[in-house]
Amino acid sequence: MHTDVVLILLVWMAGVSGQTRPKGQVLQPCLNVRSKREMPLTEGSSRRIVSPIFKRSPDITKVWGQKSEQLLSIDDHDFTMRPGFGGPAVPVGVDVQVESLDAISEVDMDFTMTLYLRHYWKDERLSFRSNNNLSMTFDGRLVKKIWVPDMFFVHSKKSFTHDTTTENVMLRVYPDGKVLYSLRVTVTSMCSMDLSRFPLDTQTCSLEIESYAYTDDDLMLYWKEGNRSLNTDEKISLSQFLIQKFHTTTRLAFYSSTGWYNRLYITFTLRRHVFFFLLQTYFPATLMVMLSWVSFWIDRRAVPARVPLGITTVLTMSTIITGVNASMPRVSYIKAVDIYLWVSFVFVFLSVIEYAAVNYLSTLQERKERVLRERLPCTCGLAHPGMMSASYSEVDANTTGNYGLPEENGMKRERMLVQLAMESDQITGHVGSTAYSKVGIDTHIIDKYARVLFPGSYFFFNIIYWSIYC
Repeated sequence: MHTDVVLILLVWMAGVSGQTRPKGQVLQPCLNVRSKREMPLTEGSSRRIVSPIFKRSPDITKVWGQKSEQLLSIDDHDFTMRPGFGGPAVPVGVDVQVESLDAISEVDMDFTMTLYLRHYWKDERLSFRSNNNLSMTFDGRLVKKIWVPDMFFVHSKKSFTHDTTTENVMLRVYPDGKVLYSLRVTVTSMCSMDLSRFPLDTQTCSLEIESYAYTDDDLMLYWKEGNRSLNTDEKISLSQFLIQKFHTTTRLAFYSSTGWYNRLYITFTLRRHVFFFLLQTYFPATLMVMLSWVSFWIDRRAVPARVPLGITTVLTMSTIITGVNASMPRVSYIKAVDIYLWVSFVFVFLSVIEYAAVNYLSTLQERKERVLRERLPCTCGLAHPGMMSASYSEVDANTTGNYGLPEENGMKRERMLVQLAMESDQITGHVGSTAYSKVGIDTHIIDKYARVLFPGSYFFFNIIYWSIYC
């Protein structure tokens, strides 16, 4: 009984489906049934006025189109090979926009530069049809699927492509197959500096660009527009240097194992600002030398005044020399600043030696005068020493002063002219300090000569120094 009922239902359902579905029509799944909002309006509802708000323009972003790989036929070619493989070298033009010179280090002998590096070449494998002849621009994801020049920076210590907020790489393809490839790079490269004229020097550094794998038979690098291919930001400035000139050159580089390569040079000339070193090095050194000359005007007997002054200036010059060399590389030649500082140090040191000579000669002279004074005859018994003074002043100097002293070592004792200047109200028979002050050679003459010789020599040295290095 139940089986008959099931059979009848199946036959009825098959008949209904045969009447409603035309032949060859496929049943649509339930998920594809449109909603009531998408059903066309019936005759009764066609008279309703539809608001413009509900009218939607077609969304072109949802229109299906070809993928970039299909449009550029990337899958149809082998981009591991250079364009025109087997033919002439691929010409690759280059231009550079220098954004900044970040740092120049004398200690490490390098410089850091941020730049926009752009390459131009033609790859017919990337040509496409375009009705309006517009180019297509892509980011770094497509760069990994096509051939691009394998540029690298010669003598670079480190470099990187900026990736904030995304990788700073741009690829632009034109319908005829011309390609523009641009990237933003920061590179630290070696710069061999000659510091023999430091800090009055001018340095020339170069950033060198070259293909790593392709020789000049496969890839020809050239500046796209000569010197105009290199542009710089007008706001570029450095704390210690003045940028004098940027220019470009092209040369061939030879490697014994691989061959000849085209190499592009970005050469820039830098002149150091000297005013900082004038304030921090030259002026303090000059002031220390001038300070050492003050001791020439101090009495030679003032040992506590002259000795500390000389030692202070010597130690200060040593500190200045140490501070300058601490921030410089240990080069094997003499720099211009070393010449100035060491000559200044010698002048300061000689001022100390000058006082040592004056003090030593003064000591010898005083000792000699003391011995001669002890051997002079005593005038204690003279009733009128003033008459003695008069009589001595009238005596010829060539016949005065032996006093019966014996000769030593076959030589005469030094003849000395003693003038007794005594006041009339002082009746003392002893030859005192007045006689002593008029005896012997005046050793202050060395200080008198030093007052002229030291400043004159140092001034002459400065004239020669600045005429050579400026």
